[in-house]
Parts: sequence; C-alpha cells; structure tokens
Amino acid sequence: MNSESEKQKIRQVIAEWLRASQAGDTEAVLRLMAEDAVFLLPGQEPMRGRAAFAAASRASAGKVRLLAATPEIREITITGDYAYCWNHLALKFATPDGKEQSRAGDVLSVFRKELDGRWVIFRDANLLTPGKIT
Repeated sequence: MNSESEKQKIRQVIAEWLRASQAGDTEAVLRLMAEDAVFLLPGQEPMRGRAAFAAASRASAGKVRLLAATPEIREITITGDYAYCWNHLALKFATPDGKEQSRAGDVLSVFRKELDGRWVIFRDANLLTPGKIT
C-alpha cells in the first residue's frame, strides 16, 4: 500500500464531503460514510448510522446554508484498513434571515477502507464551537 496515495484519497473524501455539504447534496455526503458511522457532537447523544445522519440533514434543511469551509488537516495516520485524521475545521454559514455565523475547532475522524478500496468516515468526533474564523 502506498501510504501517500492512500492519504491523498482520504484528503479527497474530506474535500468532497465539504463540497457536497456546501452544495446541500446530502446523498453525496451519505456515500462518503459507512452505514454504521457514529458522529459525536458536543452536548448531544451520539448520532448512529447513515439513516440518523440523513434524518438530521432533512430536519435542518433550510435552517442554515454553508457558505465556506476551511479544513486544516494536521495529521493522517493509516493502520491497515483504518485511518484517523486530525483536522482543524472552520465553517461559515448563513441563517434564513441572512445572518452569518461561524464555528471552528478540531475534528477527529476515523476512516475505514471498504472492500471496493474506498475510504469512508466510520467515526467522527466534532468539537466545533461558535467563534470567529481567522
């Protein structure tokens, strides 16, 4: 396995996730995650599985619009069919009334390599909090 090539594939998953999120393309986002994905968010119960993610996306449709997403990948480590990525992420979004808000913080994602060779998000701990994007 070419480690740098596999790391690039993981970077592409992150870029595609952010592109699809900004476009509001939930179906594309769902293809980038494992069926049994788990998302950890501050102050909330874990979100388990693609179906829960899709339901949360539908519930928030029209409430916010992602304007910008800036990832700063700090580390990617691959061990067999699993990899973890530490990423500092800054988001800017707009509410329906046009007010802009931002979130920034660290994200720790675990990726799993599927049988077809694709990397997908398997676990994700999102520590974004309100604040200014620098």
